[in-house]
Amino acid sequence: MKFKVERAVLDNGVRIIFAVVRGIDNHGDSAEWQEYRAARIKELCELYENIDIHADPVLEGFNILHDNVGVKRRKNIPASENLIKLLLKHHGMFYINKAVDIYNLISLESKLALGAHNIDKVDGDVTLRFTDGTEKYVPIGQEEPVPVAPHEYCYCDDSNEVLCRLEVRQVNKTAVDENTANVFYIVQGNAATPDELLYETARKIIDTTVKYCGGSGEMIIPEVV
Repeated sequence: MKFKVERAVLDNGVRIIFAVVRGIDNHGDSAEWQEYRAARIKELCELYENIDIHADPVLEGFNILHDNVGVKRRKNIPASENLIKLLLKHHGMFYINKAVDIYNLISLESKLALGAHNIDKVDGDVTLRFTDGTEKYVPIGQEEPVPVAPHEYCYCDDSNEVLCRLEVRQVNKTAVDENTANVFYIVQGNAATPDELLYETARKIIDTTVKYCGGSGEMIIPEVV
């Protein structure tokens, strides 16, 4: 499986790298992970207690990215901003499974937009590209496809199915559950995020996933098409 990105998407300010971890065990949990998770959540709640989202260059950078491609802000809250709001609202983070919790926690730490997908459910390659409106899109938690607007940057596979819309919504098709063995992580930034932050975040996702779920990982810079 290859990872690709359209030049036009990069030109609009998207910054992207992928992390792949194969051979994980995503079943169950461990006291070590729960202890680490709880400590980091407490620290992040304190860190973000009085945050001004729009004054933060990385978080606001995703809203500016949406402005650049004509996506309305109110209905399309960037993933990292939404995570911070949920964290503060609930004074914590809902447990899903280890692999998903790892990327959610690291997204909170880095402020980057992260996502996890089951590699074994992907058809062919993954391309970050602008939509033309013909794509199939079944958002996570829904059963029927919903329309995709043209000229939205989305992660699509070779079957013309959206795997992640913008950095806002993932899908049922590649959702990571306890039985997932091979996962790829999206690590997405914007014009305000240096490449070093993307590399550091991808490396941390790989190292943390391997530590708590096993397997082996690598960073992948997508081919520009």
